[in-house]
Amino acid sequence: MFLNNIIGLFDKSYSSSGFSHSEAIIKQKKILNELLENSKDTRFGEDHNFRNINNYEDFKSSVPIRDYEGFRGYIEKIKNGEKNVTWIDKPLYLAKTSGTTSGTKFIPITKESLPNHINTAKHLLYDYFKKKKKIKPFLGKVMFLSGTPNLDEENGIKIGRLSGIVNHHKPFFLKNKSLPSSKTNQIDSWEKKIDNIVEETLDQDLRIIGGIPPWIQMYFDVLIEKTGKKISQIFPNLELLCHGGVNFQPYKSNLFNSIGRAIDTLETFPASEGFFAYQDDLYSDDLLLQVNSGIFFEFVELNELKKEKPKRISIEEIKLDTNYAMMITSNAGLWSYDIGDTIKFTNINPLKIKVSGRTKQYISAFGEHVIVDEVEKSLKKTCEKFKDVEIVEYTVGPRIMNQKSKSHHEWFIEFKSPPSRIKDFEIELDLNMKNLNIYYRDLRKDKILSRLKITKAKKKSFINFMKSIGKLGGQNKVPRLSNNVKLIEKVKSLN
Repeated sequence: MFLNNIIGLFDKSYSSSGFSHSEAIIKQKKILNELLENSKDTRFGEDHNFRNINNYEDFKSSVPIRDYEGFRGYIEKIKNGEKNVTWIDKPLYLAKTSGTTSGTKFIPITKESLPNHINTAKHLLYDYFKKKKKIKPFLGKVMFLSGTPNLDEENGIKIGRLSGIVNHHKPFFLKNKSLPSSKTNQIDSWEKKIDNIVEETLDQDLRIIGGIPPWIQMYFDVLIEKTGKKISQIFPNLELLCHGGVNFQPYKSNLFNSIGRAIDTLETFPASEGFFAYQDDLYSDDLLLQVNSGIFFEFVELNELKKEKPKRISIEEIKLDTNYAMMITSNAGLWSYDIGDTIKFTNINPLKIKVSGRTKQYISAFGEHVIVDEVEKSLKKTCEKFKDVEIVEYTVGPRIMNQKSKSHHEWFIEFKSPPSRIKDFEIELDLNMKNLNIYYRDLRKDKILSRLKITKAKKKSFINFMKSIGKLGGQNKVPRLSNNVKLIEKVKSLN
């Protein structure tokens, strides 16, 4: 009966997003036209002359790229209860999220945009089910480590964390299979919440778990400390880990070591602004872009981003292996909105991507233009050579020359298992950085930068830091890069 429920549900809602490039172009043009037509009488539509937009070129001329700060004025009108501001009527929700540059952000979720969040998650599970041809993972409990589902309300709009909002819209076949309990999910304190989750799940048949890797690891650590057992001994039927928010590779070794064996993993690319892509193939780590889910995508090459009028392209003109900042226009009422993420296309038929970093997370204190993707790849390659090294968390920032040292990049790393010779690890890491970033290589060659230096962080340094800024757990992530060392100094000061 349960199997029939799953198949029936997905057969009704699932439509493949693995379109050919030409099919995807048609889908995207249709979405843009529909969005413009539906919004022509909104305040935003009138401000940007939607009635006279006939094609993408017109759209680019009429609607500039905006980040949250550029959009804030419209969001404030929505928060104040105005209707028809950027989309029809009022949104159902405002997803409250912590921005690194804009403070607290409020992202609209409408009745038209909500299915993107819900159905994309269902499609991920269905693709997994379809390709594995196994019902076993769905016969036990499913847990997503999320923020609180508690919602406030202002002017007829409910406000809360995206993961909490989504908790109110679980597919029916998961409602009786979901962990933790609603009561536990409502606990605001992450540490107390983890303790309660551990107590609730110890005797459960957990088979699927999802969340951001460092917080999954924290949950595993508490379980292991309490029981003295590996996770696979506690949950012998655990088969699938769904993750997103940060690069999985730095955490993979620790997580599998905690579990006691390798299990299936799938990456997701969700945000408050939309669920953009997911890994549809266990054996390929790129992500299927959701081109038929109410979102129109635009892309700007990174070297164009700081220009007054950066060149914008649709999926029609994209190139492989090029770093793009991604913009979205959606049925949530976001228009050419810079989400702050960078991606690379890895495939055209169908369109697949990899998340390469954040537009506002970089180091260029000396003109090196280092991005998150390069740092993560360098560390991964180094750890492959130093196989006994395990890393808990890290961040990187530039040290400018003073009387004590020459200019260099400082890597502040919390090791679970450190290298026996830190200098050898530094040399290899530095070499990998030079191989991945030509600007860094030239600066090292010209001795403007000296070799990178690693500072060992104390145990739980980053947990303590995130706790100190009220961002422990949930959807919160440690920034990988900063163009100064303020973050490193802040973390150090707490230990």
